[in-house]
Amino acid sequence: MNGVHDPVMLEEGVNALAVRADGVYVDGTFGRGGHTGRLLQLLGPQGRVIAFDRDHSAIAVGRLLKDPRLTMCHAPFSEMAVVVAGLGVAAVDGILLDLGVSSPQLDQAERGFSFRLDGPLDMRMDQSQSLTAERWINEAAEAELADVIRTLGEERFARQVARAIVVQRQQAPIQTTRQLAQLVAQAVRTREVGQDPATRTFQAIRLFINGELTELAQVLPMAVQLLKPGGRLAVISFHSLEDRLVKRFFQTQSRAPDVPRGMAIREADRPAPLLVMMGKGQRPSAQEVSRNPRSRSAMLRVAMRTAA
Repeated sequence: MNGVHDPVMLEEGVNALAVRADGVYVDGTFGRGGHTGRLLQLLGPQGRVIAFDRDHSAIAVGRLLKDPRLTMCHAPFSEMAVVVAGLGVAAVDGILLDLGVSSPQLDQAERGFSFRLDGPLDMRMDQSQSLTAERWINEAAEAELADVIRTLGEERFARQVARAIVVQRQQAPIQTTRQLAQLVAQAVRTREVGQDPATRTFQAIRLFINGELTELAQVLPMAVQLLKPGGRLAVISFHSLEDRLVKRFFQTQSRAPDVPRGMAIREADRPAPLLVMMGKGQRPSAQEVSRNPRSRSAMLRVAMRTAA
């Protein structure tokens, strides 16, 4: 594979799908192909993987594999239902979503995701998208900046960060990750132990530019409808907003639909839930965190489709 990427919870994520040799599986976030590659190792000649990614670089890596069992799709996973149907597939045996950014994206300064590397303020997962972080930061109203940074970054000093951005851009446009990180460092008055003061602001801007939470909210019900009975959905998230969304969705879909009060209904006829949660959320092992510190915040949640 091109690019250095250590897939988070590789074995746990793939094993959670209970892979069948002749099954059809969807990797909603190909990245550099770690999970897809492991799936292909477990599949037989009749098996199939349909892999999605918004990143042109990731798609280019996938197309180098030349495996007839792999179909690469340059699309956000919110378009999964339409794309999979267009491939003539009615239902799949498992879906894996590994959320967030990949190590190659973080480690390439020109992509603008990292506050540790100086580069253009880009942050687009799909490089054909028109809205960049630089454009938004220099054009958005102060109130919008503060709202996004507070809501998506859970940053206590969102108002101060937004004010600092506006004051600076009145003098000259903010164009690089280093400029933004330095502004945030001056605006955030107290620092969390072991965390750069720019962490929450960069997270918020990235989530906003790429519509990541909206994408996730759209794909979860879609995935349930795509799964065959017994099929599994595994989601690896990296921060509380994502995990909270996944957890609540799984909990809601694991409860039977409400029956109108007073309606007489036999127990056997009660509507069944669409999902069964497969245990509690799982964290990466201590060994993995030691080897790959970026995995420390990961959370894996798994649910199985019922016959309902």
